[in-house]
Amino acid sequence: MTGLPDFRLETHFSRWEFKARFHMTASDAESMSLAELLAMANPAEREAFDQLWLGYTETWGDPGLRELIADTYQQRTAADILCFAGASEGIFAANSVLLDKDSHAIVVTPNYQSHETLPVSFCSATGVPLDPDDHWSLDIDRVASAIRPNTRLMTINFPHNPTGANLPPDRFAALIELCRKHGMYLLSDEIFNGLGPSSTEFLPAAADVYERGLSLNVMSKACGLPGLRIGWIACQDRELLSKLERMKHYLSISNSGPSEALTKIALRNRDRILARNCAIIDENLVHLNAFFARHRDLFVWQQPDASCMGFPRYNGIDGVEDFTRRLIEHSSLLLLPGSIYQSALTSTPANHFRIGFGRRDIETGIAVMEQHINRGNHS
Repeated sequence: MTGLPDFRLETHFSRWEFKARFHMTASDAESMSLAELLAMANPAEREAFDQLWLGYTETWGDPGLRELIADTYQQRTAADILCFAGASEGIFAANSVLLDKDSHAIVVTPNYQSHETLPVSFCSATGVPLDPDDHWSLDIDRVASAIRPNTRLMTINFPHNPTGANLPPDRFAALIELCRKHGMYLLSDEIFNGLGPSSTEFLPAAADVYERGLSLNVMSKACGLPGLRIGWIACQDRELLSKLERMKHYLSISNSGPSEALTKIALRNRDRILARNCAIIDENLVHLNAFFARHRDLFVWQQPDASCMGFPRYNGIDGVEDFTRRLIEHSSLLLLPGSIYQSALTSTPANHFRIGFGRRDIETGIAVMEQHINRGNHS
């Protein structure tokens, strides 16, 4: 494994996320307080949390938690679930176990950086770009042409970060059959599953429909509970899960007991939480669509399929890098420029930016951005 480069997104957030007054690029839904979450607990759950023993937990995850996670899938049981301390640990473990110097991997671009830099650090990799002229969809023929005899892993992320695109069901089915034909593992990042406009139809979990599918999920995004730091991988291949569990021994070893207890409360109220978060998105999209309609000269905007983020194009002659830099420096409003999502494997659109709409009070951020534009802080 070679040395890893700086994680551009996290480096950018480390500098600005907690300094910006207006965080308009978040990829998570509206969070809640500990008191709000505990208010959803029944008396037995509240008593169990109050009396919780603060020792080590099981590496696989609390058995009751794994059962509740399995219930979010169509055909999985607790034995098909391995918990992690967030999604990033799962991404690292999966790439570490599945890939070596003789392997080959395929990834989509643009992407969440670790989905590219980790495979590249272990083996050769090929990028397959999503097509902005095809609603950021994936060309299955291009995936097929990228396959080599030693291709071991394909990584996808739908609903997609940063575009919010979802893969059409027929293309997803074709991708599954392609992976099955070539015996490839499919790491499916599904952390935004369940989050989007209320009418959204989501894809089935890869772990439910493919024997070599790894479904990655986490409490951070759709449920808006990143402070819990609980993620997981669901997979039918229990031998692989056992290898991942042994890799976890080198990483977090086990999860936080309080976080596991709180996650159980959240999962028992998952439908209620998702309905609340999707309703926020419905309301925010009304304001965001109106903003972009007022500024068609500056932006090209198409409402995303799902998740709580989009990737509009900026048409100002100053360029998106200057536009987003001036926004944070002059108006304390944070967006992510397209350079955050640059790829070493393919070209990626440089004139886009990520905007988030999963949190409340988006009107305030929109008003600040509009004032910034009207003051002439763009060219």
